[in-house]
Amino acid sequence: MSDPFPPDPSDSRRSPPQAGENWERAALERIALAAINEQRAARRWKIFFRFVFLGVLLLLVWGVFDFSGEKVSKAARHTALIELEGEIAANSDASADNVNSALQSAFEDDGTAGVILRINSPGGSPVQAGIINREMRRLKAKYPSKPLYVVVDDMCASGGYYVAAAADKIYVDKASIVGSIGVLMDGFGFTGLMEKLGVQRRMHTSGANKGAFDPFSPETPEMTAHAQDMLDQIHAQFIGAVKEGRGKRLKDDPELFSGMFWTGEKSVQLGLADGFGDADYVAREVIKQPEIVDYTQKESIGERVVRRFGAAVGDAAVHALTFGGKMQLR
Repeated sequence: MSDPFPPDPSDSRRSPPQAGENWERAALERIALAAINEQRAARRWKIFFRFVFLGVLLLLVWGVFDFSGEKVSKAARHTALIELEGEIAANSDASADNVNSALQSAFEDDGTAGVILRINSPGGSPVQAGIINREMRRLKAKYPSKPLYVVVDDMCASGGYYVAAAADKIYVDKASIVGSIGVLMDGFGFTGLMEKLGVQRRMHTSGANKGAFDPFSPETPEMTAHAQDMLDQIHAQFIGAVKEGRGKRLKDDPELFSGMFWTGEKSVQLGLADGFGDADYVAREVIKQPEIVDYTQKESIGERVVRRFGAAVGDAAVHALTFGGKMQLR
């Protein structure tokens, strides 16, 4: 008696066709089965890639909107900590926007007993450093009951010290590097190399000084004098900020504003710093509130990508306009 049900074409275990069966039908069944298997594999890969795309999209959304937020966990009474790490520049973690926002949040919190700005910086932009310095002095005047201390890690030089000078007191490690109260403007000149290579510089400008400081053109005495005048003005501003912040604590030393730097131990002797100690020591022994809450501004992934893209575009524009030369407190 024959089987009343037709064979399942998708059953790969079906035995090969017996003699007498239609070989064309068997071939069609195999082709159909291969097509079905191929469609299933394609569907699985499509589902897999959709899940991958969804995962990447969720990560991007999480980074842009930063749902974690890293919210500051405020205690009833605590010491506020802000980190200033690396080069002080407009498009960096140590920008005036980031540092000042953190300082404002720390001072505005009713639970803050005192504020520590921990600095580890070789310097950077005199503009950014000056903005932070002025904001520190403003917040100190607005919240006179909340002291503001600077704690130096490895280095607090040049622009870093410009910022530190506004604090009530500065604490260092004996081996910290402190000072370098000076300004520099650096660049390169390629005129001699161009002559040897037989290369001509073809630059057309509207304005007698528009091409000043072009590294491919010879430097003139007028350009050198103008650059030195700008450097001297910014240096005088730097010295004024240090004298205003440190006052009579500064020793009368001819090297103090020469751009020289010293160890933390020597900086205390010169009046550039007040004592030795890290953040824990200052919170525990000076502010008398050992619980530390970090107010440092932390960027999300999306913010970091946008900032770095903008910084790259901005730096390219600045270099195109200034040919690489810029004022720095370094």
